[in-house]
Amino acid sequence: MSIITVHDKQFQPYITAADIQQRIAQMASEINRDLQGKRPLFIAILNGSFMFAGDMFKHITIDAEISFIKLVSYKGTKSTGNVITSIGLDEDLYGRTVVILEDIVDTGKTLSMFLPQLEHQQPEQLLIASLLHKPDAQTHPVKIDYLGFSVPNKFLLGYGLDYDGLGRNLPEIYQLVD
Repeated sequence: MSIITVHDKQFQPYITAADIQQRIAQMASEINRDLQGKRPLFIAILNGSFMFAGDMFKHITIDAEISFIKLVSYKGTKSTGNVITSIGLDEDLYGRTVVILEDIVDTGKTLSMFLPQLEHQQPEQLLIASLLHKPDAQTHPVKIDYLGFSVPNKFLLGYGLDYDGLGRNLPEIYQLVD
């Protein structure tokens, strides 16, 4: 892995593809153990979590379903502060165990605005699995039940995370060079 350029910015290697896959397998093992017999519904937040959700679901060995919802709060390298729901959720959540699959929790605003919508549907249990968390950026309280990596408050790229549409396809994660 070496420094790459995307649009007008340079990014340096941060988390290898192998480390990502190893941590996802560990997280899935914890979920399989904790939710044995529950038949959870996984809800992946698009666009960023598509790779995480796909790789996570490959390791889920319990009976489970998956659905996708699109929530948008970023433009370029900055959060807009607004959360837009572009694709809705069709499944009935009443009495279900629901696991949100999120690529990254930074300010927590997106989830803090989305979770009440889910709680209104009265799931039995609502859990969050996030590949990445920026604790120094968090301004809204969100409890992460399954966490891949805590990361510094720097802009990240790759493995589903983009910079104005590019970089999602990278199998590893890069951070912005200051």
